[in-house]
Amino acid sequence: MTAPRPIQKVLIANRGEIALRIHRACKEMGLSTVVVHSEADRDAMAVRLADESVCIGPAPSSESYLKKSRILAAAEITGADAIHPGYGFLSENAQFAEMVEAHGIAFIGPTAEHIRVMGDKIAAKQAMIEAGVPCVPGSDGAVESIADAKKAAKKIGFPILVKASAGGGGRGMKLAMTEADLENAIKTAKTESKAAFGDDAVYLEKYLQGPRHIEIQVIADTHGNVAHLWERDCSLQRRNQKVFEEAPSPALNQVQREEIGGIVARAMQKLGYRGAGTIEFLYEDGRFYFIEMNTRLQVEHPVTEMITGIDLVREQIRIADGKALSFRQEDVMLVGHAIECRINAEHPETFVPSPGLITEFHAPGGPDVRLDSAAYAGYRIPPHYDSLIGKLIVHGRTRRECLMRLKRALQEMVVGGVHTTLDLHRRLVENDDVQAGDYNIHWLEKFLAENKLPAGE
Repeated sequence: MTAPRPIQKVLIANRGEIALRIHRACKEMGLSTVVVHSEADRDAMAVRLADESVCIGPAPSSESYLKKSRILAAAEITGADAIHPGYGFLSENAQFAEMVEAHGIAFIGPTAEHIRVMGDKIAAKQAMIEAGVPCVPGSDGAVESIADAKKAAKKIGFPILVKASAGGGGRGMKLAMTEADLENAIKTAKTESKAAFGDDAVYLEKYLQGPRHIEIQVIADTHGNVAHLWERDCSLQRRNQKVFEEAPSPALNQVQREEIGGIVARAMQKLGYRGAGTIEFLYEDGRFYFIEMNTRLQVEHPVTEMITGIDLVREQIRIADGKALSFRQEDVMLVGHAIECRINAEHPETFVPSPGLITEFHAPGGPDVRLDSAAYAGYRIPPHYDSLIGKLIVHGRTRRECLMRLKRALQEMVVGGVHTTLDLHRRLVENDDVQAGDYNIHWLEKFLAENKLPAGE
């Protein structure tokens, strides 16, 4: 897809650190920015720095950041040539992507067709099977009845995960260890999925006992060029939410990462994919199993940028402007190691969100230290959105150097006035298993259960 007109002004349809991240890329490309915001985000850093800003509604996201018509009206009024949705909110809403392009505005993301297919976990899995990507053994599509589920489960083998077709973020996902657990798991998953996504379709997948979460970053232009940018290891998770991400994975060797990267890149070329995307796998005993694709920029994209030197947001904008990738696959070098810590405004024991006034804020610095954050001293974290304060990303020549640099940066960082998860990350970098890279997707939950963190951060 070629943009209707050359991109000179980008409307950023998001908030917080990702809105600021996109603004920065635009300014470095010589582009003007428009930031839409809710009433609660009037004092946000991206709003303060943007060339133009438009208030699109009250604090609840349902009345602001999820209002397609208001965002499109803001784009029309300000003369924006393109809309970048960031992540979350409308970033994977196929209808929004269609509406944007129907108005003659470039959507900085994939086609609505690919968003729609990959947003349906069953359709996505079938598309990946046809494209030659290895998948987790599971049911052939949605299970229509308990009897059908039991039949499929016997073929797959217990334990089994019941998963919402339209799900994400761990919602609509239930574990059945035995056949006796299956009926209740399906009913609960259906109820959660219906409430969260308006769709109660569920399917079954084999539950892997101790896998790692490995994801491959890909990017493709409209000229047939596709490249993978190596992998990220996102295995340290709490309630299926990523907490600590690194690249490359300490579990893979170069032959393995080149093989799976090549498989994914070829699959994306076969699908005719456009823009940035991430293909997520479970990895166990040397085998990869596709679980889902995210058709947007990932929260953890900075670790990939640190090891490759490629600005993913810049490439997204170029692609939406009809330009070819600025590099070829053979140009994508893997240099050193990078780790990202998600610093949230949450109580360190209960993980209950801790909105409020930030009274002190000091960002760590030094060589190869990056903090993606829209916070500042005097900023009031609103209670209406996610609790992310910022993402601390560090790079080192080796994983060991990276961990030592991260330890130092975490000690330097100061956030006063609200509870934070800084202490959790400080303890993680000291842990022997984390230092050895010896962990899986269940490790952090077990660590939290065995190590109550002291309150007061």
